Amino acid sequence: MDRWINKVAVVTGASSGIGVATCKALVEQGMIVVGLARRLDKITTQIRPLLEERHQKNFHAYKCDVSNEDSVKATFSWIIEKFGGIDVLINNAGMLVYNTYLISPDNSEAIRSTVNTNILGVVWCTREAYRNMTERKFDGHIININSIVGHTLADSSGLNIYPSTKYAITAMTEVLRQELQTHNSKIKVSSISPGEVKTKLFGQNYEYPADMPLLAPEDIASAIVYCIQTPSHVQVHEMIVKPLGEKI
Repeated sequence: MDRWINKVAVVTGASSGIGVATCKALVEQGMIVVGLARRLDKITTQIRPLLEERHQKNFHAYKCDVSNEDSVKATFSWIIEKFGGIDVLINNAGMLVYNTYLISPDNSEAIRSTVNTNILGVVWCTREAYRNMTERKFDGHIININSIVGHTLADSSGLNIYPSTKYAITAMTEVLRQELQTHNSKIKVSSISPGEVKTKLFGQNYEYPADMPLLAPEDIASAIVYCIQTPSHVQVHEMIVKPLGEKI
């Protein structure tokens, strides 16, 4: 990780779950981390208490709605002005309106907000990060947090458009790899697809079955650290991480 010491990592969806664990892991690896989320207070209260005092100066929270293109543009401009650029981007922000169905009446807002966050949010953030990395001639790394349901479908009832957005991320990661290659870029792109992770994706009050195999958010943060520290000639294109015993 020596290459990344004092480099800038931007983590979207930083107010809970994988985002919190990733911010903590990257700060502890010596990076300057900017955590983005729609609720600024939630980022700060979730992450700062987890950091040792010596690491706290390297963590910064900023309010950003990744589903809003103007918000993303303004946020990335601020990051560039304050820190000089973006070296690593973790596209982690995602949402699921659980127990809403594609055929449900009046589901427009739930479907639209999921698509805008899970797909377009990744597009807007990736575009802005790529532009800055290219202008600075820096070979950075873009990581998309995908899902096992972006590759295979088991019982997806109640997940509505969510699996479709993750299939889009699978395709988008490959398209981006090809685009970077076409432009002779050495920027890396990786997709990490977790199985079931114990987060609040299904809602604050959702209780996982006691016997259900689960990953912890820290497991995915460790996978991210592994991906970005590979040698310059190694690109982890797709990593699927499942809890032992998962049936999907």
